[in-house]
Amino acid sequence: MNHLQHLDWPFFEPHHRELAIALDAWSATHMAHVDHSSDHTSVDAACRACVHALGDGGWLRHAVGGTQHGGAAELLDTRSLCLIRETLARFEGLADFAFAMQGLGSGAISLNGSAAQKQNYLLRVANGSAIAAFALSEPDAGSDVAAMACEAAVDGDQVVLNGEKTWISNGGIADFYVVFARSGEAPGSRGISAFIVDANTPGLEIAERIEVIAPHPLARLRFTNCRFPLTQRIGAAGEGFKVAMRTLDVFRTSVAAAALGFARRAMQEAMHRATTRKMFNGVLGDFQLTQAKLATMATTIDSAALLVYRAAWMRDQGHNVTREAAMAKMAATEGAQQVIDAAVQLWGGMGVVSGQPVERLYREIRALRIYEGATEVQQLIIGRDLLKEAGR
Repeated sequence: MNHLQHLDWPFFEPHHRELAIALDAWSATHMAHVDHSSDHTSVDAACRACVHALGDGGWLRHAVGGTQHGGAAELLDTRSLCLIRETLARFEGLADFAFAMQGLGSGAISLNGSAAQKQNYLLRVANGSAIAAFALSEPDAGSDVAAMACEAAVDGDQVVLNGEKTWISNGGIADFYVVFARSGEAPGSRGISAFIVDANTPGLEIAERIEVIAPHPLARLRFTNCRFPLTQRIGAAGEGFKVAMRTLDVFRTSVAAAALGFARRAMQEAMHRATTRKMFNGVLGDFQLTQAKLATMATTIDSAALLVYRAAWMRDQGHNVTREAAMAKMAATEGAQQVIDAAVQLWGGMGVVSGQPVERLYREIRALRIYEGATEVQQLIIGRDLLKEAGR
C-alpha cells in the first residue's frame, strides 16, 4: 500500500501534502536509530533526544499556536497535527509520543494562556528546549474529572497546591506541568482551575515512576504545600474544566491519527512478510487466507483514515466535532489493534520476539484504546450526542 496515497483526498490543502512528504523523508533519516531500552534512564534520554530532534527539525512548531510564539500558524491546525502524528507513529512510537506531549502539554497555554504565559513557555516548547506535560488524571479521577481531589487554594497573590496526579506522561522529565486542581468556585467540574507549575517548584515531587508495556516517561506527582504565583493560572478561576476539554478536543483526533500510523506500519510489515516468507513452493501471500486477512486489514485502515481526516477537516472549518472525533478515535484505535494483531499472526513466531517491529507495535497500540478517553467513553459520547440530536 502507498502510505502517502491518501494525501490526494480532498480533505487536504497543498501545504498539508508538502508537510507530510517532507516529514516522511526526514523521519526516514532521523528516526532510524532510537534507543528502545526499557530502563528509566534510557527511556528518558531517548524521549529527550526525540524532543530535541523534532525541535531542531522545525516540526514542533506545529504543536504550538501563534507565530509570534514560535508556532507554524496562528491557530493549531488539526490536519497538520494528525498528519505529523500519523507519520511519526509509522516510523517510531516514541517520536509520536514526544510530539504529542509537546502539543497536549502546552495546548492549554496556546488556547487560553495570557500573553506573558505564551511568551514564557511556547517558544521553548516549539524549539524543543522545554518539555511539557499535561496533569489531569488522579488515582480516583480519570474519566470522571469531576471527582478530582487535588486542591488549589489562593493565598494573596499566590496559589498553594496539595494532592496527587497520576498517569502523567513526561512525568519526571518535563520542565513544566499544566495542572488541573479543585479551586472551589462551584461544585463538580465548575470548580476546577488550571495552573502552570514549573518542575523545580518547591513542594512538587515525583512520587513514583510508572512502568508500562510500551516504555515512555510516566509518573505519579505529589504536591505538598506547593506554592507559586497566581499569575500562573491559565484563564479565569473555575474555568479549568473548559480549558482541559478544549485542549483534549484539539488533540483527541490526533490520537486516532497516531493509531492510523501504527496500523500503516503493521500493514507494511505484513506485506513484506506475505511476499517474502517462503512456504510450500511459494510464498505466504499465495494463500487465500493470507489474501483475505490483508484485504480486511487494508479496508480497516482506509475506513479509519476517512473518519480521522473527516474529523480533522471539520474542526479546521470551525465545526464542533465532539461526535466525529469520538468516532475517529474509537474506530482508529480499535481497528489498529486488529490490524496489528493480524500482522503479528502473519509473522508467526517471529511476531512475538522482543524488539521486532510488529511486537513493538503490539505493545504501542494497547494504551491508545485507553488514554484521552477509553473506547467505552467514546461510545457514551457518540450515543449521548445521537440522542441529544434526536431530542431525547
